Amino acid sequence: MSPSSQIRVLLADDHPVLRQGLAMLVECEPDITVIGQANNGKEAIALFRQHQPDVTLMDLRMPEMNGVEAIAAIRAEFAQARIIVLTTYDGDEDIHRALRAGAKGYLLKGAQLDELLNAIRTVHRNQPYIPPLVGAKLAERMNSPELSDRELEVLRLMAEGQNNSQISTDLIIAESTVRFHINNILSKLGVSDRTQAVIAAINRGIVHL
Repeated sequence: MSPSSQIRVLLADDHPVLRQGLAMLVECEPDITVIGQANNGKEAIALFRQHQPDVTLMDLRMPEMNGVEAIAAIRAEFAQARIIVLTTYDGDEDIHRALRAGAKGYLLKGAQLDELLNAIRTVHRNQPYIPPLVGAKLAERMNSPELSDRELEVLRLMAEGQNNSQISTDLIIAESTVRFHINNILSKLGVSDRTQAVIAAINRGIVHL
C-alpha cells in the first residue's frame, strides 16, 4: 500500500512504553502508519499542527495539559480533526467531557487490538465510534441531574478533604450556604454522606484527585 493511502495516526500518551508498544502494534497493519508521538496535551497540539494526522489517539490524563483540553484546542483550530480517546477511565463524566470537547470515539485501554483498529478505521471514515458500554454510561450521564458550577466547586473542595468552615472561607460564602450545596450534591449523586459523594464523584470522573 502506498504511503499516501495509509491512515496517518498521531499518538498522545504520557507512558512511553505503552505508547511505543501501541505504535508497533498498529504499524503492523498495512493501511496504518504512526506519524508522531506526544507525551502530553501541549505536545499533541504542536504535533497535530505540524503533521495534521488523519486520526489521533488521545489519553485523558497527561501532564501539562490533559486530553480534554488538548481535544478542545485542536478542534477549535482544526474543525475536521478526528480524535479517539484511548484511556483507562470509564466514568460517565469523563466520557461526556471528551465527546463534548470534540472526540469522535472513546475506547478503553483494555480493548482488544481488533477493536482499536476498527475504531481507527471507523473514525477515519468520519463516523463516530462509541462501544456499547461507553454508550450506556453516556446515556446514564445524560439522565442524571446536572451539578451547578458552584456545586462542582464545593464537591472539588470536599474531595480535597476540606470541612464546611474551610469551604466557606475558600468560596467566601456562609457555612449555611455550603450545607445547602452539599445537601443538593448528595441528592443529585444519590448518596447519603460526604464520603460516598466523593467516591461517586471520583468514580464518575466528576472530580480528579
